[in-house]
Amino acid sequence: MGIPAIFLSTNLTVSTNITATSAPTTHKHRLHNSTLKSLSKSGKLDEALRLIESSPSKSPATAPDAEACALFLHSCISRKALEHGQRLYLQLLLYRARSNQDLLSNPRLKSKLITLFSVCGRVDEARRVFEDGGEDVDLPESVWVAMGIGYSRNGYPIEALFLYYEMVSRFGQLDNFAFSMALKACSDLGDLRTGRAVHAQVVKATEDPDQVVNNALVRLYSEDGCFEEAIRVFDEMPQRNVVSWNSLIGGLVKKDGVFEAMEAFRIMQGKEMGFSWVTLTTILPVCARVTALVSGKEIHAVMVKSTAKPDAPVLNSLMDMYAKCGAMDYCRRVFDGMQSKDLSSWNTLITGYAINGLMTEAMESFQEMICSGFSPDGITFIALLSGCSHAGLTDKGCRLFERMKIEYAVSPTVEHYACLVDVLGRAGRIEEALGIVKNMHFKPTGSIWGSLLNSCRIHGLVPLGEAVAKQLFELEPDNVGNYVMLSNIYASAGMWESVRTVRELIEKMGMKKEAGCSWLHVKSKIHTFVAGGSNEFRNSAEYKKVWKRLMEEAGYVPDTGVVLHDVNEETRAMWVCGHSERIATMFALINTGSRMPIRITKNLRVCLDCHSWVKIVSKVTGRVIVLRDTNRFHHFKDGMCSCKDYW
Repeated sequence: MGIPAIFLSTNLTVSTNITATSAPTTHKHRLHNSTLKSLSKSGKLDEALRLIESSPSKSPATAPDAEACALFLHSCISRKALEHGQRLYLQLLLYRARSNQDLLSNPRLKSKLITLFSVCGRVDEARRVFEDGGEDVDLPESVWVAMGIGYSRNGYPIEALFLYYEMVSRFGQLDNFAFSMALKACSDLGDLRTGRAVHAQVVKATEDPDQVVNNALVRLYSEDGCFEEAIRVFDEMPQRNVVSWNSLIGGLVKKDGVFEAMEAFRIMQGKEMGFSWVTLTTILPVCARVTALVSGKEIHAVMVKSTAKPDAPVLNSLMDMYAKCGAMDYCRRVFDGMQSKDLSSWNTLITGYAINGLMTEAMESFQEMICSGFSPDGITFIALLSGCSHAGLTDKGCRLFERMKIEYAVSPTVEHYACLVDVLGRAGRIEEALGIVKNMHFKPTGSIWGSLLNSCRIHGLVPLGEAVAKQLFELEPDNVGNYVMLSNIYASAGMWESVRTVRELIEKMGMKKEAGCSWLHVKSKIHTFVAGGSNEFRNSAEYKKVWKRLMEEAGYVPDTGVVLHDVNEETRAMWVCGHSERIATMFALINTGSRMPIRITKNLRVCLDCHSWVKIVSKVTGRVIVLRDTNRFHHFKDGMCSCKDYW
């Protein structure tokens, strides 16, 4: 009996030893997790990962805890450190396989892993984590939302909505995170009906919608053209931030509400809301579209005063605004001041010079770009070829096309061939243009046939124009512009019966010709003029006084040949004098300072007589007039135009 007593005593001694040594092991475990947390917070992911992988996977005592892993994954997400996250995921799988510790069932870790994989574009891996454990696992709403956001972030809005439907059936009452995810998916899909249904659930929810949900609703309604509803949600928001305004402005821009977007931005600045770079990259293209140079300069001034330094995309947008307002000196100044330029910066500069008719500067910038170590891409050559076409540099354009293929290994696309066809066609080298169309490796598109049809209009080639128009009618049956151009070809040839036939066809098909419209920015407001409109202004004493002085000093007589309608001379003269760009020019002459440049944008191509008239006005008044039409810029000064009457 003594032996067992001694044996028991020995066991007790061993047990005591184990108890004595267990405290350091627990302490070591705490130190292990504390070190892991510290490394993760400081972003030392390599060291943190080595610590995780050096821990024996069979020993729960040395395994990291959920909080330490969550901090590590949070750091991985902020740095998009995919490989580090994948290796932690592998360790967690090993811990589960070799011990009873299943950290992968922790909702916080599950959400973090899903988020990491989704921000790194690995949706399949995110889904694998989400589905880990099978359908019997009761996941909280937060994990479902993380997966839904992952789908939405990676361009899978339909899958995000399907997940939302399942969440509704599982949880019934959802929170704001789920609502914002679903509303973003609806916006991406343009699914207004489902968006309204989600909005109804937001209204019924016990929790008030937060700013993110309200911003998502504003974006949904504004992008789908439901401006009244967007404004209603916007007005009812208890608080608005920059994102709220960005959602409203972005939605207006997307639906071509450029004037409304400008007004919203003006109000936003009036409320001293500030801005983000997203605000500026949204509103600067709007300034470019409506030639609102003054507003663009004001935005530039705000950027200069800001303590934050704009990145290349913002500065590229600023350059583009100046270029499309015809202010290439400012565009170049911004470019020269950029500390870091990318290919888009060079392309914006070259395109700006090309559309403003400054092909010498465009080619010099092209050479600068090459010398700076940048390789041109397809966009570079589209800008140069288009510029050559409008400047009449036919041989240079043809050489550029060959250099693009041989010297720079840029494969020509349909757009490049359309530019080449336009280069040749405008110069009257129609046979060569047709040869290009027949021998290229692409099936001719609407842009290529459109270039040919325009060449037929310029050179009065009726039979070829009819053949080309037939091709266009098959490719683009609803493009009214093609029918109008054929009608103009007939009208120029005096074939009025054919003109009537085409116009009857347009009417029969329910299409409408786009009305000529011009606009300009005067005194913080954008003024719009339509051809034949603004009767009150045109009948005013001031208008008649200025018009009479211009006509008397210039001896101007309207060229009624540009009116492509079978009407009498008096009606033709009245119509040509009522073109929108003339009304806009007259408005600017009356309402702006005598030395201020006049900047006008037109939605159609400027007619020959209006071009001649604006040259006369620039000479008589001494004003610089910049007119942008659908094709290019015309800079008028002292009776001359930058296009040299070739456009």
